[in-house]
Amino acid sequence: MMQNTRWLILVISIYFLIPSISLYAQKDKGLRDKDIQTALDEAYTKYKDVKEGKNADYIKELATVDPNIFGIALVTTDGKVYTVGDVSSMVSIQSVSKVFTMAKVIEEQGHQAIQDKIGVDATGEVFNSIVAVERMKGKEINPLVNPGAIAATSLINGPDSAAKWKSIVEVQSAFAGRQLNLNMPVYISEANDNLRNQAIAHLLLAYGRMYFDPVQSTDIYTKQCALNVNAKDLATMAGTLANGGINPLTEKTVVSVETVMYTLPVMATAGLYDDSGIWYYNSGLPAKSGVGGGLLAVCPGKFGIAVVSPPLDAAGNSVKAQLVIKYVVEKLGVNPFLIQPKR
Repeated sequence: MMQNTRWLILVISIYFLIPSISLYAQKDKGLRDKDIQTALDEAYTKYKDVKEGKNADYIKELATVDPNIFGIALVTTDGKVYTVGDVSSMVSIQSVSKVFTMAKVIEEQGHQAIQDKIGVDATGEVFNSIVAVERMKGKEINPLVNPGAIAATSLINGPDSAAKWKSIVEVQSAFAGRQLNLNMPVYISEANDNLRNQAIAHLLLAYGRMYFDPVQSTDIYTKQCALNVNAKDLATMAGTLANGGINPLTEKTVVSVETVMYTLPVMATAGLYDDSGIWYYNSGLPAKSGVGGGLLAVCPGKFGIAVVSPPLDAAGNSVKAQLVIKYVVEKLGVNPFLIQPKR
């Protein structure tokens, strides 16, 4: 009799406890949602009138982009999307694309191919440095600066340039969760003025560090940088990395968890040109910027965040984007290095 009574009490307790647990979980989850949107809204209001920086003009077409575009998007690993501002205006992806081409090479050939055939150390030079190539004889050139990015493009599987280009567009689009298209004016503008990149490609060839025709590889790389994206696209791309390679919106596997594991450290050490160390010190998040004005960052296991704002600082990184993401990271307390001690 006593045993039956105990079981009855246990069943009744669970019956009344489960709804309470469920309600608490829903309430807590709702508060997190509200906190995210509030952080984005506050960041937008706080920095929308910042006038520092200027559009990139070494690519002539980028100088004509509206400098007032300002959009923030955040995509969580469970597929929730938060936005504020202009998240639909398109800009060219530029160097942000390097991350996803690198990831494709890792996916196809393994992480050792990137380390052995390109290198993963920061070069210590500007993003389009020829000196870095010459000094290291084509080694340790990093896939997130121009020489290494052109070499990564040459490594993409495919018998010809058309096949390689198709593969790159497919992977960039899979990360974004929609078909990305070429910004033809930007591509033409860059293609007419990419002699330095062509020189880099030929120098790499001289050192045995190009793996496909240097002229065609440079052209594919140039087109890759001219793909059109908006803030939501970039946040989705970052969110896919945050989610271990599965796009949180389409729920499709884009790359493996191992590929993500080897992609994020390179972003952490070389994602923001000459200021990569400063960025990582202040945010703790792997990130990548592009001179088109986009910047994305990955909070592993939680979310991807992106900002589009074309005016850049001297290092080539969006001024507003850096301010916004640092603010959101601090506001939400998601810096991975913010470790609460056990008591």
